[in-house]
Amino acid sequence: MIYLDNSATTKPCDSAVKNINDALTENWGNPSSLYSFGVEAESTVNSARATIAETLNCREDEVIFLSGGTEANNLALLGTAESLKRRGRRIVSTSVEHPSVLNTLRHLESSGFEVTYIRPERDGHIDKDKVTAAITDDTILVSMMLTNNETGCIFPVREVAEYIKDNKLPAVVHCDAVQAFGKMPIDIESLGVDLLSASGHKIHASKGIGFLYKSRKLNLKPIIFGGNQESGLRSGTECVPLIAGLEGAIKELTVKDTLQRIQKLHDYAVERLLATGIVKINSPSDSHLPFVLNISVPGYRSETMLHFLESKGIFVSSGSACSKGKGSHVLNEMGLNRDIIDSALRISFSRYNTEADIDELVLCLEEMSQKLRKSKH
Repeated sequence: MIYLDNSATTKPCDSAVKNINDALTENWGNPSSLYSFGVEAESTVNSARATIAETLNCREDEVIFLSGGTEANNLALLGTAESLKRRGRRIVSTSVEHPSVLNTLRHLESSGFEVTYIRPERDGHIDKDKVTAAITDDTILVSMMLTNNETGCIFPVREVAEYIKDNKLPAVVHCDAVQAFGKMPIDIESLGVDLLSASGHKIHASKGIGFLYKSRKLNLKPIIFGGNQESGLRSGTECVPLIAGLEGAIKELTVKDTLQRIQKLHDYAVERLLATGIVKINSPSDSHLPFVLNISVPGYRSETMLHFLESKGIFVSSGSACSKGKGSHVLNEMGLNRDIIDSALRISFSRYNTEADIDELVLCLEEMSQKLRKSKH
């Protein structure tokens, strides 16, 4: 199997699996219990929190464990809106966010909030000046992903956060970093955001675990109520095994070294794919995280290509896994031609991929082109 859909999910690494298994079979106490068995479980949770805080350069009490990126985005948006609605009801975001952001924003619109959506340029980039021009004195929230899940395009989060700070504007900045955390260096102080969402299963931990960074200076209203775990922001007994697995995955990360290697793999893939003469690259060449490469093979539908490649043991996607096979809203918002959108494939890498994987992908695309061309005549 050649797995090239790592933006959808990643293979759990050995450390994550071991930590999960140990917590399920040995350290399975309730971290809220006061006796030693519970204290041991709490220690596991605290250790993971400290590891994340060190990775992000933030305080440990600013890390909130949740079920994943979707819940983190929901808590960030709904919690901020509820907390600050008396100050204003204006929100700024982009039209190419993940569905967990876009659908939450639509819900807020139905509740009386006004949302301005900034569309990307044709190359997928978001114009910083268009974002800052939309921010007013009564804007309470700006939400923008750090890197796009379909094109890999890096958005100007830091620059927008700097603008808000320099102009002493009251807006809170939320960043969906689900596709960026663990793949590029992230320093909270440098990035300048108030909220940041991340997910475990994008970095070789398990599904069902993620976290939200929340600045200690920010008041956030909870959206789940109960026993007041996670500083009262996420009630419910913490899932110690998955939290332990997340820490194991983070400790295996070598972000800078892996980023350099993936950049070389990405560049090799671009060179080989373009050499076929049938592939168009949709991802930008600059300000782009190389873990994601969006391509099109005009004249062939994405679904047809997906099934052909699957028959050869190669797994890619046509866009966000959450789109369930629907046409890419990201490429559509970029204003690309319908033929390009309908023939798009997303290739996404992990540290387990090699140049041999790319070679096999190219061979299969060429074989597919020849077979399907013959079947048309």
